[in-house]
Amino acid sequence: MRRIYFLVPDHDSAKKIVDELLLARIDVKHIHIVANHSLALEELPEATIAQTTDLIPSLERGFTIGGATGVLAGLAAIALPGVGILAGGAIMLASSLAGAGVGAWASSMIGISAPNSRLKEYEAAIGRGEYLFLVDVPKDRVEEIEELVKSHHPEADMHHTEPHIPAFP
Repeated sequence: MRRIYFLVPDHDSAKKIVDELLLARIDVKHIHIVANHSLALEELPEATIAQTTDLIPSLERGFTIGGATGVLAGLAAIALPGVGILAGGAIMLASSLAGAGVGAWASSMIGISAPNSRLKEYEAAIGRGEYLFLVDVPKDRVEEIEELVKSHHPEADMHHTEPHIPAFP
C-alpha cells in the first residue's frame, strides 16, 4: 500500500473526491481527511489518531529498540555461569518479548502526544481551511488514482506519495 497526499480548497471538492474514490473502489477506511478544527467534516472520513499523531512510527521504533535491548539482556543472562542452554534460550526469548512489549508501550505513549511529523508541511494549508487527503491505495493503483483526482479536480494540489505505509494503521 502507498499513501497519496493532496490538498483541496473546500468542502464541496472534498465531498466530490470522496464519492469518486468510493466509486473507484477505494474503501472508506483507506480515505483519511485532516482539516482545521473549526471546519465540520460532516460525512467526510476524518483522520484518526493513527494518522494525525506519531503513534505508529513511535510504536515501530520502540518495538525494535526494546526487542534489541531484550536480546542483549538475554545474552548477558546466558553468559552467567550455571545457566544451561535450554534455560538460556527461555531467558533470551522472555527478555526479548518483554523488551519489545515495554519498548512499544513506552514509545507509543510518547508518540500519541506528538503531532505527525509527516503532516508538518501541510499545517499552513490546513490552517487556511484546506482539506488534506491521505489516501491509502495498492501500489499498482497509485497512478490511476492520482490521474483520476487530477483530471476531475484541477483545484486539487497533488503532493507526494509515501513509499510505504505502516502495516497496522
